[in-house]
Amino acid sequence: MLPLSAKAQDSNFGNWLIYIGNKKLDKKWNLHHEVQYRNYNAVGDLEQLLLRTGLGYTFNEGNNNILLGYGYILSENYIGNTNSKISVNEHRIFQQFISKQKVGNVSLSHRYRFEQRFVENDFKMRFRYFLAFKIPFKNKEKENSKLFLSVYNEIFLNTKSSVFDRNRVYGGLGYNLSKNIRIEAGYMNQFFDTSGRDQFNIITFVNF
Repeated sequence: MLPLSAKAQDSNFGNWLIYIGNKKLDKKWNLHHEVQYRNYNAVGDLEQLLLRTGLGYTFNEGNNNILLGYGYILSENYIGNTNSKISVNEHRIFQQFISKQKVGNVSLSHRYRFEQRFVENDFKMRFRYFLAFKIPFKNKEKENSKLFLSVYNEIFLNTKSSVFDRNRVYGGLGYNLSKNIRIEAGYMNQFFDTSGRDQFNIITFVNF
């Protein structure tokens, strides 16, 4: 998100529609791709369109993955207290490392991401740390059901100027449609130094 100016949207509760895909090229290599359509309100008032892809390499029996990626981000920022918008284009290169582990029946995921951001004529760098928990519910046979609880926190840190960029806290319910497809819906709060914003996220994960 690029809070370059105050926003004149009617609602302070937005909606993010997210697709995240992963294509296995072989046992080690994978192709990551995602699309995020972010709205200021329920739908129809574009805040951001994010397209991201990357090539990853998996090791340590599938528990770790390193990835080099590229992202394109189109932001539609409101100008002052008006209903007019300005379009901001960003090209982003990023490197990330993901480590997964199990504690009982709880799945943990750590993601470390370093971004080089080309925002119009400006260049910025940022570090992100993401910690996620996936907790399955038990069914009547006391086995893991297809329904699960998803929780994560992600902090963003700049390399210069104000170090703290933002923090995201998310909680939602998910359902495993199949071995390779799952969906989630949940609430996310994103806060900056002096402001915050709430989103309702709908996420689809697909593995090929």
